[in-house]
Amino acid sequence: MTPGRTQELNYFDVGSPLVFRLVDMPGYGFAKAPKDVVKKWRFLINDYLRGRAVLKRTLVLIDSRHGIKDVDREVLEMLDVAAVSYRIVLTKADKVKATDLAAVLAATEAEARKHPAAHPQVIVTSSEKGMGIAELRTAVLEAVES
Repeated sequence: MTPGRTQELNYFDVGSPLVFRLVDMPGYGFAKAPKDVVKKWRFLINDYLRGRAVLKRTLVLIDSRHGIKDVDREVLEMLDVAAVSYRIVLTKADKVKATDLAAVLAATEAEARKHPAAHPQVIVTSSEKGMGIAELRTAVLEAVES
């Protein structure tokens, strides 16, 4: 799949027998779609999240090059209202200078502390460099086991 092109809920079963299920949801920030379609995705996501007791954790992916934007804050607030535990993951950390990344991380962690459903620690990742991937896997497994 090409990033920013997910237009429906995509389910991935992990493990045999099934250990857990990942659900990839449509993007909301830089998705390549008309605004009315993105609005429908928000309703789809909200309907999926609401009242889902078996949902252990949501990962909110935020591009390190941009940091948290208003549209991200809206999603965080939606997750807070739905009482869905979530963790913020900064992506593409290899595309940002170390000093800029430190500033984005500090700002993101400060934002996370404002939200009751957010995990206080932000995971910083780079799929190209493998940075933070082990930590992300551990966080997913911890959520599954809780």
